[in-house]
Amino acid sequence: MNQNGQASPLPAEAPTSDDWTLEESLDLDMVSAICPNCKIVLVEAQDDSSDGLYVAENTAASLAGYVSNSWGGTEASTDTSLDSEYFDHPGTVITASAGDSGYGVIYPATSPYVVSVGGTSLSTASNSRGWSETVWGSSSGGEGTGSGCSAYEPKPSWQTDTGCTFRTDNDVAADADPSTGVAVYDTSNGNGGWNEVGGTSASSPMIAAMYALAGNAGSNPAEDIYQHTGNLYPVTSGADGSCSPTYLCTAGSGYNGPTGNGTRTAWRPSAAAAPPVTR
Repeated sequence: MNQNGQASPLPAEAPTSDDWTLEESLDLDMVSAICPNCKIVLVEAQDDSSDGLYVAENTAASLAGYVSNSWGGTEASTDTSLDSEYFDHPGTVITASAGDSGYGVIYPATSPYVVSVGGTSLSTASNSRGWSETVWGSSSGGEGTGSGCSAYEPKPSWQTDTGCTFRTDNDVAADADPSTGVAVYDTSNGNGGWNEVGGTSASSPMIAAMYALAGNAGSNPAEDIYQHTGNLYPVTSGADGSCSPTYLCTAGSGYNGPTGNGTRTAWRPSAAAAPPVTR
């Protein structure tokens, strides 16, 4: 669909200098991999420089119960107005990537109306789970999951960490390290077929699809995570930069910025069929 919910006209293919085609392939493949029986709708914005992505957000929320966003930008004082206009959809799960540039936050991941999704590095391990995870990133900064404290967004009542008086990113996390990334097939814009990719652009659609499998996320899906922390694997090592207080950028026991409450092990089951999922 285009940003207005119509099958045509669709936006022209993005130029190679601003290539969203591999991004779209990644998002769709991750939703499909996690929830192969989901009905998937791709909403294509007309542009990424004005209000296209925001218009597309409302369209996506009108078409599907689960919406994944793999984009973001610098915070601004007007973000709280954007929240009410484009992201306040009670009962609709909206996930947003935390960013791939290490410690620091981006919008809309800072919005209290979305599930802010961080990233991990995933490795096989000789434990009962068979896997172990650390924060995707480095204490020296650079490439890695975003995290931190919003400068503008109010702190939701269900978030109780004390080192940030505003909204803290993140709520949850999933594999995002390109070195432990996923195989995505895309031949547009010279992408050449198979690509191994990562980033929180991978973890956001993974989490959206997990919500779709479970259903019944409540009126505020992010709050649901904090009420069911026993269904998560805690991530206790790694960092995405240096900061104070350190939990905003460094993993440890309990809640931390890079991975939130941890990575999901299970979601509450639902007998109802999963509604469509859209990017």
